[in-house]
This record gives sequence, C-alpha cells and structure tokens, in this order.
Amino acid sequence: MWSVLWAAVRSKAPYVTFPVAFVVGLVGYHLEWFLRGDPPPTAQEEKSISEQREDRKLQEIAGKDLTNVVSLKDKLEFAPRAVLNRNRPEKS
Repeated sequence: MWSVLWAAVRSKAPYVTFPVAFVVGLVGYHLEWFLRGDPPPTAQEEKSISEQREDRKLQEIAGKDLTNVVSLKDKLEFAPRAVLNRNRPEKS
C-alpha cells in the first residue's frame, strides 16, 4: 500500500509543488518590497555613460563661438610629426 501511495505522490508532485512555490515566492517578493521601501530607479530612467558624456560636452561648448576657427594656412601643426623631424620643413 505504501508503494502505491508513494507512486501517486511522486507522479502528482509537480502539480502540488508549483502552486506552493508560487505562493511562497509571491509572499517573499511583497515582504521584501515592504521591508526595503521604494525600489531603486530602473535602468531606463538613468542616463547611460555615453549620454552623460554628450551632455557634458554640450555644456562645455555652450558658451563658445564655434565659427571662430584657425585657418589651416595659419596653423603649422596640421601635419603629423615625422620620425625625428627629418622630413619636416623648419618653421620660419
């Protein structure tokens, strides 16, 4: 008789354990939420590092006049430095 009872319990175990585990998890989730208070802000609400970098760059250039640039004719350092300055003309 015990073998029949254990076989029945073994075959019906998923149908019993899933609702019990679901209720325990639900109660634990709400208990943790109640003890911790408000959840932290989600990742969607926080700005990413690239967005923070773009905002910082925009704030840095906000007061500058971007149309005032140095001409390439006036700028002597536009070419990359050659090895040991061999192929570079001397500045006058």
